[in-house]
Amino acid sequence: MQTRKLGNSDIEVSALGLGCMSMSPFYGDPDDTESIATLHRAVELGVTFFDTAITYGSGGNEALIGSALKDHRDKVVLATKFGVYVTPKGIFYSGDPHYCHMCCDASLYRLKTDVIDLWYLHRVDPDVPVEETWSAMAEMVQAGKVRALGICEVVPETLRKIHAIHPVSALQSEYSLWTRDPEGGVLDACRELGVSLVPYSPLGRGFFTGTVTNQTDLREGDRRFNFPRFSEENLERNVPLLDVIKGIAEAKGCTMGQVAIAWVLAQGEDIIPIPGTRRRTYLEENVGAVDVKLDAENLAKLDQAFPSDAAIGHRLPEVQQRYVNQ
Repeated sequence: MQTRKLGNSDIEVSALGLGCMSMSPFYGDPDDTESIATLHRAVELGVTFFDTAITYGSGGNEALIGSALKDHRDKVVLATKFGVYVTPKGIFYSGDPHYCHMCCDASLYRLKTDVIDLWYLHRVDPDVPVEETWSAMAEMVQAGKVRALGICEVVPETLRKIHAIHPVSALQSEYSLWTRDPEGGVLDACRELGVSLVPYSPLGRGFFTGTVTNQTDLREGDRRFNFPRFSEENLERNVPLLDVIKGIAEAKGCTMGQVAIAWVLAQGEDIIPIPGTRRRTYLEENVGAVDVKLDAENLAKLDQAFPSDAAIGHRLPEVQQRYVNQ
């Protein structure tokens, strides 16, 4: 497994991480036994970068990872997030400094560790100045509870503002062939400040695997039913985008998903994608993308097929849109 440096920190991680969100009930009912086996297999394959959050399973995801990886703690980098919580009444956001400190201690407990390697603000709370939240997070670094700080889905101005208070090591945002929002301003700011971009959903929430071409391919309870790009009408219009990926995959003898991940990896050594899965089969396929090399012609074809406005439909449900690009 190749490795990459995590921003301006002293942390080195595998070039490909593992997003663990789907090990909680987001894309249908989870299977803890398979999830734990997937986590163990990831370690065997050289994956060292594991991503979770308090909101995934209301802490259950952190607990699962903490238990599964406790015997491998010296080999892995644990990243978690706070600032979003779910109640029966809906999704809420909090950047309150006191809540921040409480979340840090709770994550440490569930992850069964003395220190969080990378701690993100999951979303900026529009009702709390981000400087107050970030200063509270920096206090946890000074207390020795956190090694490095990250933030999710912010604009360059916010990134520069908080970086002046305490270094930002990673910015996590959605980034893939059909979500190219970070290109330009955000990615330029990351490179200016020495911040790694950590793309989630590099497979377009599974779209680029070619396994979701109709809503009947989604299981009951799958949250993609709520995402505009996966509506029946939009999905039908988006499917033709797969043709170029399919052609490159066939020529290289790899899968479509591997081409999509390889494209993200090819965008720079400072980019560390974290494709998510709870199954060993898909994990092994994703890891194989590290060895897929796209030449200049491949990259040019993909860029031409996927301009910034290629996808039909917004990448997020309307209720979540106001909490990104803060």
